[in-house]
Amino acid sequence: MALTVVSIFLLLLSVLRIVLLERRSGALSYLAAPFFAIAVLELFDLFALNNLWPEIEWKRCALFVEALLPSLWLLVSVTYARELPERGLPLRNRLLVGASTLLVLVPAFLPIASFFYAPDFPVEPVLFLANGGYYFYVAVLVLLVTALINFESTLVNASSEALWRVKLDIVALGSMLAVLAFYYSNALLYRSLNMELAPLRSLLFIIASLMMLYTRSHWRGGARVKISQAVLLKSVVLAVISIYLIMLGALGEGMKYFGPVFPRVLTLSLGFIAGILLLLLLLSDRAKRELKVLLHKHFYQSKYDYRAQWLGLTERLSTFEDGDDLVKRVLLAYCEIFGVHGAALYQHQQGCGWYCVASTLELEPLRETISDDNPILTSLRERKWVFCSSDPNRELTQSEWLFLERYGISFVVPLFEGDALSGFIVLGAQVVPDEQYRYEDFDLMKTIARQVSVAMQHQRLSDQLTQSKAMQAVGSLATFVVHDLKNLAATISLVLENAREHIDNPEFQQDMLNSLGNTTKKMHHLIGRLRNLGESELLQRRPIDLLALTKNCAGLVPGRTIAVQGSQQVVLGDREELQKVLLNLFLNAVEASSPDAPIAVEVGCNGTPFVKVTDRGCGMSPRFIRNDLFVPFRSSKRTGLGIGLYQSRQIVTAHGGSIDVSSVEGEGTVFTVHLPVAAEEPSGGVIEAA
Repeated sequence: MALTVVSIFLLLLSVLRIVLLERRSGALSYLAAPFFAIAVLELFDLFALNNLWPEIEWKRCALFVEALLPSLWLLVSVTYARELPERGLPLRNRLLVGASTLLVLVPAFLPIASFFYAPDFPVEPVLFLANGGYYFYVAVLVLLVTALINFESTLVNASSEALWRVKLDIVALGSMLAVLAFYYSNALLYRSLNMELAPLRSLLFIIASLMMLYTRSHWRGGARVKISQAVLLKSVVLAVISIYLIMLGALGEGMKYFGPVFPRVLTLSLGFIAGILLLLLLLSDRAKRELKVLLHKHFYQSKYDYRAQWLGLTERLSTFEDGDDLVKRVLLAYCEIFGVHGAALYQHQQGCGWYCVASTLELEPLRETISDDNPILTSLRERKWVFCSSDPNRELTQSEWLFLERYGISFVVPLFEGDALSGFIVLGAQVVPDEQYRYEDFDLMKTIARQVSVAMQHQRLSDQLTQSKAMQAVGSLATFVVHDLKNLAATISLVLENAREHIDNPEFQQDMLNSLGNTTKKMHHLIGRLRNLGESELLQRRPIDLLALTKNCAGLVPGRTIAVQGSQQVVLGDREELQKVLLNLFLNAVEASSPDAPIAVEVGCNGTPFVKVTDRGCGMSPRFIRNDLFVPFRSSKRTGLGIGLYQSRQIVTAHGGSIDVSSVEGEGTVFTVHLPVAAEEPSGGVIEAA
């Protein structure tokens, strides 16, 4: 009894302190209401247990207070220390609080006998619950636990600055709710209320009141906590699971009271089937996306938790293993954040005039390359904004619409390096088809694209630095090889000198001399190639008849006739180095083609002299052309070293020219070598051709 009296006094004192402090600060909260209601409940239970009036009548009065408690606690739990939107409480919270107030109607319309019977009360302070009382107290328990979950969410989302201001209050409020939940859990477990636990309840109320009074005596202002979308989503999931558990409890209760009407096997089967359906629902991407959209519409002004998105993106972009892993992480981020089925990255191929697929994620393989003048890309360059396929887009032709429909593309996000469109990300079909995307979504898409573009530039520069170091290592290795080859060449030369004096057979001597001479020449040539690997060639420039040089090189290809046609073009270059380039292109064409497939070579001029080599071989993929074709030590041939085309481009670049390539898998490849024209015709008319 003494504990109850002290708790009533401290609860009322807390109410007075809260009201005075809020009046002084001009703030308004509902915190005093549940304290006052609990003080009244404690008073009614005190009177009932001490025979101060007909006991059952006091318990009837207490029923009205207990019916009011859930709505008061829920109202405090969704408003205390929380940052509320301008339009007030979200719709879900308003409905929850409003529905909980309907509990007051239950004791108003049901007789006291529908709640409990107590033949020996208060001698034996136990109330045995009837069906009405059982379901009434179960509803009270569920709503109080919901309020307790709300306080936990507030505590979890509090910043370090707000936490020290609200933690004592929330611990006090949580303690009061916890002891109430424990008190009413007897109704669920034993279908009774044991009022012998009233002193325990009073003791916890005393401790909570002292904590509240302490915080109010050291008050330095309140704090506002914003509940994150992730926590709200977690709360909804917990609510769904709670409903499932309550349903199982109802089925168990039905089995207990209705016997044959609830067959045991059928009931257990329904429980397991419902569990499987619940698990599928919780794992459904569409269900999660629709739930997020629903929460955004009714609870938040911003659709995204930008702090969480920024931290998540930073984590993705800082833990990748290589360039491919970086791209996969980026595509996965777009799919998860914006709710789409699959994504793909297109990157620009310099010198070819198109964009090709660099990587895809859960999207049907995209084989098309997209030209620079595609209307979609024109829109990206001009507007510098996300392309949305649901917009009118009147500038698109039928082929673009077919492309978008074939792969279910919803959005195209540009990637810029400066003002240049370096690539773009295509996003697949929406998980929720009728979800409306607006400027907030597009702003986030563009912001992520900027970060991704910077990360990809850094990765590319890192790859180039790695390649440069590899070339430096190759150069160091070449130095040792050159040293050994020089010694070998000197040894062979010495043998050659001695052989002229000691071998008597003239024919043998001549063959040996020729053989050793060719070997020595090849060794020196190899030394020259190793020295020039990774750097520009030292050129001996002279006017050259490009057509004659090309025909001469075609004749050197063993076992294959290569048709050369075109007009005479004079270029200024190194004959031996250009011969290397042409022979390498011819041999590659032969190796890529079947024996009976034609190989055509054309020499002409379209502003600058060119040599075009066309084959009808296996062709190459756009991705291989972009990532591997001119990269040293990468080859599509099993026995290839990956040096030929790299060195060829080095030679052509040293001449001031360029190499272009176009290829289609299964159809063939076209290499075009552009060279600068000779500045003027030689006065003597001497043109080096072979």
